[in-house]
Amino acid sequence: MGMAPSRLISLLFLLLTLISYTTAQPSFLYHFCTNDKGNYTANSSYQTNLNTLLSTLSSSNTQIDSGFYNFSEGQNSDKVNAIGMCRGDVKPDACRSCLNDSRVLLTQRCPNQKEAIGWYDDCMLRYSNRSIFETMEPNPTYFLWTQSNATDMDQFNEALRGLVDGLRSKAASGDSLKKYAAGSAAGPSFQTIFALLQCTPDLSEQQCNNCLVRAITDISSCCAGRTSGRIGKPSCNLRFDTSPFYDSAADASPPLSPPQAPSPPPPSDTNTAPSEGKSNTTQIVVAVVVPTVVILVLVISVCIFLRARKQRKNVDNDNEIDDEIEPTETLQFNFDIIRMATNNFSETNMLGRGGFGPVYKGKLSRGQEVAVKRLSMNSGQGDVEFKNEVQLVAKLQHRNLVRLLGFSLERKERLLVYEFVPNKSLDYFIFDPIKRAHLDWERRYKIIGGIAKGLLYLHEDSRLRIIHRDLKASNILLDAEMNPKISDFGMARLFLVDQTQGNTSKIVGTYGYMAPEYISQGQFSVKSDVFSFGVLVLEIVSGQKNSGFQHGDHVEDLISFAWKNWREGTASNLIDPTLNTGSRNEMMRCIHIGLLCVQGNLADRPTMASVALMLNSYSHTMPVPSEPAFFMHSRGLSDIQSREYNSGATESKSKSVKAYSSEEST
Repeated sequence: MGMAPSRLISLLFLLLTLISYTTAQPSFLYHFCTNDKGNYTANSSYQTNLNTLLSTLSSSNTQIDSGFYNFSEGQNSDKVNAIGMCRGDVKPDACRSCLNDSRVLLTQRCPNQKEAIGWYDDCMLRYSNRSIFETMEPNPTYFLWTQSNATDMDQFNEALRGLVDGLRSKAASGDSLKKYAAGSAAGPSFQTIFALLQCTPDLSEQQCNNCLVRAITDISSCCAGRTSGRIGKPSCNLRFDTSPFYDSAADASPPLSPPQAPSPPPPSDTNTAPSEGKSNTTQIVVAVVVPTVVILVLVISVCIFLRARKQRKNVDNDNEIDDEIEPTETLQFNFDIIRMATNNFSETNMLGRGGFGPVYKGKLSRGQEVAVKRLSMNSGQGDVEFKNEVQLVAKLQHRNLVRLLGFSLERKERLLVYEFVPNKSLDYFIFDPIKRAHLDWERRYKIIGGIAKGLLYLHEDSRLRIIHRDLKASNILLDAEMNPKISDFGMARLFLVDQTQGNTSKIVGTYGYMAPEYISQGQFSVKSDVFSFGVLVLEIVSGQKNSGFQHGDHVEDLISFAWKNWREGTASNLIDPTLNTGSRNEMMRCIHIGLLCVQGNLADRPTMASVALMLNSYSHTMPVPSEPAFFMHSRGLSDIQSREYNSGATESKSKSVKAYSSEEST
């Protein structure tokens, strides 16, 4: 007899539900597949070790009572290391379920990468062919935030900062089973702020603290003033919200009970005809419905693709001038649009001229103001390579970097389109005896902190690992709220042959900001940027240029003056006299940091991560600085300095020193 229509429909619905349930895998909050660590081939020893290792997540031998898992499988180049960690308040059963979902989805999303990481709400899973245990790794980082702003951003940020600082110490001091802390604090407008911080417990207290300091520092870059935000790193994570999201009663998870043996299946009755009929019917439905659903999905997908392609073709044919970004290249601007926006690159629109070409102010037809850098003709790259580099640099987005919006490659012109920053550059204010009065200490300290965050992002947290090479006051732009934005941070990547203002094949740097190892030997590293940052800090505190510091009737270089007074206990002589208000302790601390950054031995200089920690943690003990790089040469330049300094390579405001370097920016 045939099956009743209602029963067949119910069975079809149940079947589709089961298909959806078994094929739909919950999506990660975020995941990364690391290609530069190598790939493995199908059925290789590495894949076998990976599968064996991940399968232990669901085996009865896995011990994840505390929500932490770290195991290895294999030997030598085929060895796989894995770390799994659940949120500190998640129960063991939910933890195991989350890690199982992770192992399935991560190998699907990263099908042949030897290193990968994925985050769910309840857990994180990562694996690699290199050693990842007991190692603090702040990258890669993901950010998530809500679009809603706090009613009083300053009060909210202050309350949040106090909360996460307290939780940081608690989390870092955890044991080898759990480094986790969660809590709440009163915010503005009767709101309560909830926050959670956690590290992988294989880290030391100092490593955990360093990782969380970076995460806390990142709040200002992604989600300051937002009512909710997340920052995830391989070694630690941070989350805050105005709604409770964690189990406040879960100070410690109960021991994980061993898995129960599966219930035996009900005894089969081969003499029961209806059961056999139902089984046959189910098989028929599966055989018919599944291919039908697959074919239907494919047909719909093809139709959507063809329709979208037709619409895109119509837009291309219309060639509307108001469409400022070409549809086929989301970053490539039409040259005529840029030419019109800058009034044909008129002199009245010129904002300035740098080592890579002039910069013009422009206004797009939709009213958006932009800054357009017109690059020198000879870059040493083909169009495809240049386009790829621009697309990489455009992905670098940080609150303290000038944002690259796009480019144009037409008529042998190479144009870079940036966001327009209205308040000019730092040197416009800080070196002017009248204008620098607008920069009180609170603003100057904020500028120093912002530059440090931007450099830290370039050195360690960005996907490109860029060394700036020419950090100075004129390359720090100030937005409408006087927040600093580092400019020209991606220039070195856009040229295969490094260029100066005169279109030579030498790297340009400004005398006074350049590290001694760069001048004398052409060696460049992140510590060279640290040196430049130290000079910049001393200039911001004093309000005067390094190359022409004036104290009374005496003129000498700023670094020498700072070191002499530091050694004699009179470092306060360096402070700008116009700074009548503000924390003297912060000013002296910044002088201390500046002198640490300009030490002669590059190994003694701190990293930008350490600088960020010094600026944000007053309990951090700072080392005593050693003699600065140029103090010993203050009476005369070295041979290479004298030769280049007198060679006539000058800019309109400052002399430039050239040096050779074969090191790339990454």
